Amino acid sequence: MINAAMFDTKPYDMEGFEKYAAQNGVCVKYFETKLNADTVSLADGCDAVIVFVNDNVSSDVINALYASGVKLIALRCAGFNNVDVREAFGKIHIVRVPAYSPYAVAEHAMAMLLTSVRRIHKAYNRTKDFNFSLNGLTGFDLHGKTAGVIGTGRIGRVFIDICRGFGMRVIAYDVFPSADSGIEYVTLPELFENSDIISLHCPLTKETEHIIDRESIAKMKKGVAIINTSRGALIDTEALLAGIKERKIGTACLDVYEEESDIFFEDNSGHIMEDETLARLLSMPNVLVTSHQAFLTNEALSNIAQVTLKNISDFFCNGETPNEICYQCEKKPYCRGERSEKCF
Repeated sequence: MINAAMFDTKPYDMEGFEKYAAQNGVCVKYFETKLNADTVSLADGCDAVIVFVNDNVSSDVINALYASGVKLIALRCAGFNNVDVREAFGKIHIVRVPAYSPYAVAEHAMAMLLTSVRRIHKAYNRTKDFNFSLNGLTGFDLHGKTAGVIGTGRIGRVFIDICRGFGMRVIAYDVFPSADSGIEYVTLPELFENSDIISLHCPLTKETEHIIDRESIAKMKKGVAIINTSRGALIDTEALLAGIKERKIGTACLDVYEEESDIFFEDNSGHIMEDETLARLLSMPNVLVTSHQAFLTNEALSNIAQVTLKNISDFFCNGETPNEICYQCEKKPYCRGERSEKCF
């Protein structure tokens, strides 16, 4: 039996993992606490750790895991910006879930956009108080608008299909354009200048950090809608706030936030919000924030559990790592799972 320690566990996580763990030969110890330098000792005696987006897998944590005999870090998510992959190379292998449900995230992005531009959240609150006035609820048609999609992986492409279903023109930017996809690719400045709606579906890297900043916002149309369901640090939050205050940004739909690690996934309703930047965002009438829930569907949770546990089983039982994150790659900074054998 393979022993694994799972950090930052929520009740909705456990159902799928408990269902599929035994059939993959994995015994999972569940911990509510996040993985960091103070909690890493909880993984002592384990073969693998299972981590999520806000676990801190820093160089110190990796070395502590390595010293305790942990051989595998299994991310139960697609992004890996919270892992020091350089430090892990040659010590501990890292695997991820590259696509658990692109439909879940893409549909949530569109749900946020529709909620915001049609003022559905405001209408809901009003009618609860028997206020049926339409004043201040005027929205705009999505039909005929131009959507700019940054990142055309699986999620980005599903979002493109949804936008086309609404009769929107779609333009896109990706460092690695998909050949023969029928997607109209443009440069990043062209996307900023021509889009009525901009949706982010790219990973967080050194190149994409703060891809939305003061300079890019200055290029955008007045009244642009910005959607982020990927990683918070893709947007410079101070620049976003400035753009909203200057009436350049018409609406912002955020499922992620660059300083979310100690806030999201927790009930802070009984506490004073100490993050003043987030408090300012939440006070804006044209900002819609959800708590990193775009992935949260029954289908996605089931897929996450199955793929994570199969990644662990494949590694220890078959010596295969089809979803490994590899620091050293001949063609790209990170391996995109293009091979099944271990990277070292």
